[in-house]
Amino acid sequence: MSTETLAKKTVVLGITGSIAAVRTIELAHELIRRGATVQGVMTEGAQRIIHPDAVECATGNPVITRWTGRVPWVEYCADGGSGDLLLIAPCTAATIGKIAHGIPDTLVSIFAATAIGSGMPVVIAPAMCMDMYSSIVRANIEILLENGVTIVGPVIEEGKAKIAGSDDIVRWVERTLSGSALDGRRVIITGGATAEPIDPVRMITSRASGKMGTELAFEAFRRGADVTLVHRGHTGFTGIQEIYVETAEDMIDAVINELEKGYDILLSAAAISDYTLDPSRDKIESGAQLTLNLRPTEKLLEAVRSTYPEITVVGFKLETASGDTLIKRAKEAMTRYGLDMVVANTVKSMGREDGEVWIIDNDHGIDHVSGAKSVIASEIFDRISGLPEQER
Repeated sequence: MSTETLAKKTVVLGITGSIAAVRTIELAHELIRRGATVQGVMTEGAQRIIHPDAVECATGNPVITRWTGRVPWVEYCADGGSGDLLLIAPCTAATIGKIAHGIPDTLVSIFAATAIGSGMPVVIAPAMCMDMYSSIVRANIEILLENGVTIVGPVIEEGKAKIAGSDDIVRWVERTLSGSALDGRRVIITGGATAEPIDPVRMITSRASGKMGTELAFEAFRRGADVTLVHRGHTGFTGIQEIYVETAEDMIDAVINELEKGYDILLSAAAISDYTLDPSRDKIESGAQLTLNLRPTEKLLEAVRSTYPEITVVGFKLETASGDTLIKRAKEAMTRYGLDMVVANTVKSMGREDGEVWIIDNDHGIDHVSGAKSVIASEIFDRISGLPEQER
């Protein structure tokens, strides 16, 4: 499957006079890597920070830097225009105010006024000093939100409201242009390894990295879902809700409690510990032989199915075996836990950026998918979308 999530899309990239304009080269590259055509538009202030030639070099297109009789804001952003989305990154406090109050006196603000008026999607990534990111600016942002503008919140650190990371901005662009296949659906995902403490220092865990769970969360977000990721990590992406857990018991409790809020789909991708123990309160001295008394943990899928039988559940089955044995055991797990779909894989995929899986459900048989885990996540959600409506 292609990773070009923005293929055949034209993103108009508005650049304003923030020092964060130096980040737009990287941002343009990320958009292009996903298949987008990028057309730059720069204010005079932006041109004092980064040269238009650099933006042209990054995008492959001449940059719009002045007012002309071609009225490019109509060409790209009016009803029937050639642009698909207007992205303003970075966006200064001045430009936010101009757009919010209908003052189209810069190239970027007139592009925005035209886009909002025509119903073209607009995504804005603010960047400014923290004192400027005040109640007045936030009130203007509320006006933009009320008019359907998507705001990619800044990163607050070092006394500044810094522009969000390029990957985060691109995810919001992808979500806005995705067609919202999962719009209105709530998706909860478990990812990574749990850890069972032996003492205050040591623990039992697995080799699972959590990369698959994270990519599933990002893919669900791109498709318009309201996403919660339960794991022993932190992505830092504000577009999804993250719940930190440590042990198998923590994860099961967190998922069951969260499901009370109402979810449509659970993807159980975490490598939840099968065994736990009573940890020592004090650090165990080293040097002597140690015997651990392990006992089985509760099964998350059993707990979910007994409490929420109506939710769509996708399970993951990890084995050292491959081939027919792997498929057989995956199908057995599907029957045992009443899964709508199961994703089978081997330990070879653990801790890697890529992987190999077999996606199984009762209506579509078995699909073999290999490649980057982002590609696998996309294929999994393609299959989820194909499940019969009555199963969801």
